[in-house]
Amino acid sequence: MGITTIKVGIVGGAGYTGGEMLRILLNHPEVDIVFIHSRSNAGEPVYKVHSDLLGSTDLLFSKDIQYDIDILFLCVGHGEAKVFLDANNIPASISIIDLSQDFRIAKNAQFGERTFVYGLPETNREQIKTATSIANPGCFATCIQLGLLPLAKAGLLDEVQTTGITGATGAGQKLQASSHFAWRANNIEAYKSLDHQHLHEILQTISNLQPDHKAINFIPWRGDFTRGIYVSSHTKCSLDLEAAYALYESYYEGHPFTHVSREMIDMKQVVNTNKALIHLEKVGDRLIIHSTIDNLLKGASGQAVQNMNLMFGLPEHTGLQLKANAF
Repeated sequence: MGITTIKVGIVGGAGYTGGEMLRILLNHPEVDIVFIHSRSNAGEPVYKVHSDLLGSTDLLFSKDIQYDIDILFLCVGHGEAKVFLDANNIPASISIIDLSQDFRIAKNAQFGERTFVYGLPETNREQIKTATSIANPGCFATCIQLGLLPLAKAGLLDEVQTTGITGATGAGQKLQASSHFAWRANNIEAYKSLDHQHLHEILQTISNLQPDHKAINFIPWRGDFTRGIYVSSHTKCSLDLEAAYALYESYYEGHPFTHVSREMIDMKQVVNTNKALIHLEKVGDRLIIHSTIDNLLKGASGQAVQNMNLMFGLPEHTGLQLKANAF
């Protein structure tokens, strides 16, 4: 779009994804944050909610929506983005990136004159560049898809068995029984077996690449940690390990955040970054694909900023050169 300073508004600034959006954009060299909307915290400094931002910003939460912006990030819960857009007439001149699941599926992608493009840069980069409305992918969906895209693109994806574990922040900031420390500590649990909501967008993407693909069977787990996702998928594959690595390395060449590692990966390598790491193993006729991301960054706010950079003609990594904790 050829502009250098991007004026940004954030709706839902008090939640986990809103807080991550603030942390990234406060240090983004081409962004001016115009407002952070939060009905329940209006008038309060953002550091009252996001205490780590004390000393980093004096911005206040706003109860009003301002329209002198270039892009609006909707960091709201599932179902709330459509409600917000129904209640607020956002001008067509303002781009939107929605982090909920409201517009990810093609049949739901049209809202008035807007058509939401599915915002997974590793498969939709060119469409994102010309889009004005983006449906940001889900966290599990991102991690699983990045592990499967090269096989699907080559028409080699057989039936998939996949299991992934996510941290407590994946459940959102609203308190619930399974997010209590007393429940999470030293605990693990499967949930939504074979029926997780992110399966719909995963199947949509894979079907676009390989219409004749077979089932993807996914069992998610809640883990005893705050953030991050680690997924292990396996499928029958005729490729030997070297050929599989060649396929994956070729597919992700030129994508700045997704890296194929020939050494085993672990989740700490990506937490607090916008990276995705992939490692392959071959056991008999099964190809095993391990993938890991930070659910709040590459799985949410970091990917949203990556999409914004593409939409506004900036280098994809701008403002996203973040360091992992490592230890």
